[in-house]
Amino acid sequence: MLTDLEIAQKAEIRHIVEVAERAGIEEKFLELYGRHKAKVSTDILKELEPRKNGKYVDVTAITPTPLGEGKTVTTIGLSQALGKLDKSVFTCIRQPSLGPVFGIKGGAAGGGYSQVIPMEDFNLHLTGDVHAVGLAHNLLAAFIDNSICKKNPLGIDPLAVNWRRVVDVSDRALRNIVTGLGGSENGIPRETGFDITVASEVMAILALAENLAGLREMLGRIIVATNGQGRAVTAEDLKAAGAMAVLMKDAIKPTLMQTLEHTPVFVHAGPFANIAHGNSSIIADRIALKLAEYVVTESGFGADCGMEKFMDIKCRYSGLRPDCVVIVTTVRALKMHSGKFRVVPGKPLSKGLVEENIDALEEGSCNLAKHIENAKLFGIPVVVAINRFHTDTEKEIKTLQEKALSFGADDVSVSKVWEKGGEGGIDLAEKVAKNCDKEKNFSFLYPDEWDIKKKIETIALKVYGAGKVEYAAQAEEKIKTYTGWGFGHLPVCMAKTHLSLSHDPLLKGRPQGFVLPVRDVRISAGAGFLYPLCGDMRTMPGLPGVPAGTRMDIDAEGRIKGLF
Repeated sequence: MLTDLEIAQKAEIRHIVEVAERAGIEEKFLELYGRHKAKVSTDILKELEPRKNGKYVDVTAITPTPLGEGKTVTTIGLSQALGKLDKSVFTCIRQPSLGPVFGIKGGAAGGGYSQVIPMEDFNLHLTGDVHAVGLAHNLLAAFIDNSICKKNPLGIDPLAVNWRRVVDVSDRALRNIVTGLGGSENGIPRETGFDITVASEVMAILALAENLAGLREMLGRIIVATNGQGRAVTAEDLKAAGAMAVLMKDAIKPTLMQTLEHTPVFVHAGPFANIAHGNSSIIADRIALKLAEYVVTESGFGADCGMEKFMDIKCRYSGLRPDCVVIVTTVRALKMHSGKFRVVPGKPLSKGLVEENIDALEEGSCNLAKHIENAKLFGIPVVVAINRFHTDTEKEIKTLQEKALSFGADDVSVSKVWEKGGEGGIDLAEKVAKNCDKEKNFSFLYPDEWDIKKKIETIALKVYGAGKVEYAAQAEEKIKTYTGWGFGHLPVCMAKTHLSLSHDPLLKGRPQGFVLPVRDVRISAGAGFLYPLCGDMRTMPGLPGVPAGTRMDIDAEGRIKGLF
């Protein structure tokens, strides 16, 4: 059996100019990065503005497990299947962080015969957007420390600086550091740390900005600290926002690539979904919706994380409304949500996960039920995609299909896109197209004018299934401060584990009635949201015992091995 990388390396790759031409993008809007990828100028939106938007599909999933649910595989496979139905289609996905690529899982371009190619480029640097985000972020950090060192004209309280530095490598040793050591010429000593680049507010801004002017304005609104009087200090106050925008001038343009079946793909932005909003850019979606009959995008992690933020944050700012939600699930992942099995990396899977086990499947299916319920909260049709594995039995598949429909899904489809590419997703594509034509009654979970606590509690009780919310003293104080500053109207971007519907990663299935602890509330004033921290959240991952990077190498001809 070929690996994902071997499949990708054996594939025919068309020149990106040909892919662009078939997608309706004139060459004058392309900035080539070699033969197989290109930036697309945002100027194209001016010419496309009169066109009607295509159908908008968001792919999400059940609560993730270590087994992998195949959400990106399904996103790419669905797009390829729509292409096989002679529909014009565009895929819009995030650029992966190099941290997980070299740490947890290797590549993130899909898998099998449903991938973005060249997958090496997709996973490694691409066109440099993540690096631009990191440079802009760290430039602001340097401006902060320089201002404090140079007589501190803004009166910044060194103990109230909330802007840490970033690097796109999983490195736990950098979580907490002290800067400014070595004497006064090296700055003022203070405790700080590093986050991973995709957790940067600059990345969230890139995904939510509508154009370069908007990006510049949003960067200026970033709050980095408070002064001695408790007033917010911004990037604009530090006169850093202009230089940050200069570094981001090319990153604002989405990168065009292709699937294994040569349908077009926009890869743009990559904010984390458990800390930030976890969705690709508004700009890419806007362009794609003017070019194609169907745009397939995906949200990070489960419907409680990325999808809720897609609806309540991304759609709120873009003005776009989805036509259909696809929830990806697998038989074995739902078995794991029964709580009966534990997956240990490097050890064989339990027999109950790879052999027929209807009881475990039925017990764990409560997790799927909750995610269908969550999608339905927004008034959008739901299609469940069962990503089939060779170990699934017919009885298990039939049971899961019946369960999905009984939980309120509008349709359910068995997907074989990993094995068969677009051909394995024809049924899924037909059902998605059918449901896109249904009448929608879209609504946000909450209006802007609700107070901060009411927004938090609405998400906690309706989406997570909590019984109540408890606020730490620090969270109470921050809510009071942000309301006083005039930010109470902002949407809420809940920061919690992606491994459970609750704040506790060990609670599988569908936990109910639990107390959700909010230990802090922070602000991303530039991106335009507040983010409550629920439980223990890390913004800098660590490497596992055996990092994925240990399997990677390159031969004398420059051919990469072991990426995935």
